[in-house]
Amino acid sequence: MDFMELCLKRQSCRDFADRPVEHDKLVKCLEAARLAPSGCNSQPWSFVVVEDPKIVPEVARCSQQLGINAYISGARAFAVVLEEHAVLMPALRKIIDSQYFARGDLGAAVVTFCYAAEAQGLGTCILGIYDREKMGELLNIPIDKKFGGLIAIGYPAADKTRPKSRKPLEEIARFV
Repeated sequence: MDFMELCLKRQSCRDFADRPVEHDKLVKCLEAARLAPSGCNSQPWSFVVVEDPKIVPEVARCSQQLGINAYISGARAFAVVLEEHAVLMPALRKIIDSQYFARGDLGAAVVTFCYAAEAQGLGTCILGIYDREKMGELLNIPIDKKFGGLIAIGYPAADKTRPKSRKPLEEIARFV
């Protein structure tokens, strides 16, 4: 499948099959994320991958606040994305805050992880709502560590791609 086909196929999975995710596929996702573009190659991210069947449901519960995300209970693994300190070249560090670029770098790593998952037949859903304190306690992540997101991972229950609803190109781009 070429890259545009991958972009059209990848979607937020909201119905996971009752099938474990192979460890080597998770490693491939991490290897892909490691190769994501990064300002000054600072790679200001780290991942905590949860694949233990005893802990996965507890992580799911941490992301089900206010009665939302019920479908996450079907995920068979999670990747917690942590923001690390972005270290830029000394000349740049003198004039700009290195953390300014960290969020974009994290986004690149997350999307690369998700495309690598899709290419291997896995579904993902990027979550932004979760109980940070409970999850940090559960996974032994220090309270001062910044969370950059949570990725639910598993095999999709059905191989059906929903039509994408996106803004038209004219609304998001301008050529000069």
